[in-house]
Amino acid sequence: MVSCPRVKIAFQTFGCRLNRAEALDQEARYAAEGHEVVALDDACPPDVIVVRGCSVTAKAERDCRKAIAHLRARFPSARIELTGCLAGASATPSEDAAPQTIPTRTARAYLKVQDGCSCKCAFCIVPSFRGPPRSVPFAQALSRAQAFFDAGYREIVVTGCNLALYRDAGRGLADLLSSLADLPVRVRLSSLEPGVCDAAILDAFAARPNICRFIHLSVQSGSDRILKRMGRPYAIAAVDSFCYAAVERLGPRIALGADIITGFPGETDADFAATRDFISRHPFSNLHVFPYSERPGTAAAAMDGAVPVAVRRTRAKELDAIGAAQRKAFAASFLGRNVEVCIERGNTGWTAEYLKCAFPDTAVKLRRRSLAQGRVIGVEGDSLVAKI
Repeated sequence: MVSCPRVKIAFQTFGCRLNRAEALDQEARYAAEGHEVVALDDACPPDVIVVRGCSVTAKAERDCRKAIAHLRARFPSARIELTGCLAGASATPSEDAAPQTIPTRTARAYLKVQDGCSCKCAFCIVPSFRGPPRSVPFAQALSRAQAFFDAGYREIVVTGCNLALYRDAGRGLADLLSSLADLPVRVRLSSLEPGVCDAAILDAFAARPNICRFIHLSVQSGSDRILKRMGRPYAIAAVDSFCYAAVERLGPRIALGADIITGFPGETDADFAATRDFISRHPFSNLHVFPYSERPGTAAAAMDGAVPVAVRRTRAKELDAIGAAQRKAFAASFLGRNVEVCIERGNTGWTAEYLKCAFPDTAVKLRRRSLAQGRVIGVEGDSLVAKI
């Protein structure tokens, strides 16, 4: 049997949470093969640099291309491999590979269970790179989760390109969540598409307290007219109903998040006001707001009604301010309450509701990846201070 030579491999990752999750998974796979995962260090240059790119906007792709050119100049002897959502990149690593158990750099384990998307959103180029929906088999997803637990992880983040499209042998995401929650770990969902997720998701949350009370929705707009122009498969009333049901069933500790685009072609002041009102009437504590950016190759790039860039940015800043205020108010509501924190480093980590929390007066160093229980004794902005 011939062994492969040991190779020094570095990673450069751009873009969304899914890209980061895939990069961590790929790091571990290389490490499992006996290679050395290294930093981008001029004193000890890597043999291979894996660049996981992003093409969700034209600017994102330009930034990736510039970074790649810089890496080629900085490390001329290294081989650069492109992957992720970037023209000319290789396909993502096979999902049939064995579950990885090599520790990664994060305190949470990322479990990718789905890739691809069948939606035809006017602003999105991702399906061109990711292809049609496909899911990791149910049993294999559970096996990977068990491997993460055996490796010492106590929080698993379930990720996918369009996670709500998860399907395997008649079972959906709610079924997978319930089975994952049978493990003695904390289970967290990444973002969901509002037009696809349903009440079964809330049933799983309500039945399993170890599913983190955090639901992030890719809403994009609060205006039905703009949602229709975007090609989104829902009306804002359906998202309203889901958010109200989430708070009613899961209580005031449920943390809601949303992705929002401002300045989409044709967005009027009235459309923007509808989005602002939607955000204000729900307890969104985690907003990701993006000024619209034209992406060549998408339907939106050829639409009329372009909104001036300055207006897009002004609207984004206004929503950011609302989101920041709501996040601070949400954090303040935890004063005096008990929380569970996944420790990252320096006795600091994240609660199930995705609030940062520190234990500054703890003499004992808390173990990384462990789940620590504490009572909130102070709030600093949108961060918590707790006592074990």
